[in-house]
Amino acid sequence: MHYVKAKGILSANNGINLYRGCTHGCIYCDSRSHCYHMDHAFEDIEVKENALELLENALKRKRKKCMIATGSMSDPYMPLERDLQYTRKALSLIAQYGHGFTVITKSDLILRDLDLIQHINDRGKCVVQMTLTTYDDTLCRILEPNVATTKERFAVLKILRDMGIPTVVWLCPILPFINDTRENITQLLELCIEAKVIGILCFGMELTLREGNREYFYAQLDRFFPCLKEHYIKNYGNQYIITSPYHKDLMKLFHDTCEAHGILHQNDQIFAYLQHMTQKAEKEQLSLW
Repeated sequence: MHYVKAKGILSANNGINLYRGCTHGCIYCDSRSHCYHMDHAFEDIEVKENALELLENALKRKRKKCMIATGSMSDPYMPLERDLQYTRKALSLIAQYGHGFTVITKSDLILRDLDLIQHINDRGKCVVQMTLTTYDDTLCRILEPNVATTKERFAVLKILRDMGIPTVVWLCPILPFINDTRENITQLLELCIEAKVIGILCFGMELTLREGNREYFYAQLDRFFPCLKEHYIKNYGNQYIITSPYHKDLMKLFHDTCEAHGILHQNDQIFAYLQHMTQKAEKEQLSLW
């Protein structure tokens, strides 16, 4: 871990990243790609020491309330957050200035901040987004070794459901010849149905590989799935998008299941939902109907 001074913290799309790098160890992580120009070891987390000051200044200047998002590049609930509490302090500022919030995470550490999440959602909108890739926890521990298991993440989704906090699941990535089975997708969808998620984001039964994350991914294939790397190279070469041979059938299963259970499954609709800031008055108006 090391500290840096950041020049800014809030992107044009109202996204924040308090940390750079990650210690989850997911074998497929796109954030390792060289195109992001990270000038330090991926596991040596960069902490933006002035992030909270920058965030408060940015929130003060906002003329219109909006959804603040985090988690797109680095999980804000990595283990170091237990001590640093940058994410919790950012949540406090977002609540203080009356904005909405949405987060992408694979960690059950988010349960620590349920008080602030509930506070924000009661007065506007807070959406928790959780990534699910693999129903079987033994396989999950290989693909995502240093993070909450699928069973633990599902427990978080159920707690949020019972609290009335809206949730969205990212069903990705799906790795060809590893977790691209009908059984896996069906079981994950069943979890989403039980958790009553608002929507499921799925960009295809595929993963992406490019310089930086491809090399790390292949090294992990050699470690855990002997000979599979050669199968990838033969079938996909240096392609960016690595699509499962079962893509068509699994996507039909995905869309049909979501449609049958009233779950949003068109990505543009879900992103529009995530970006829309709901005010308390609007919630009260909707409840009348």
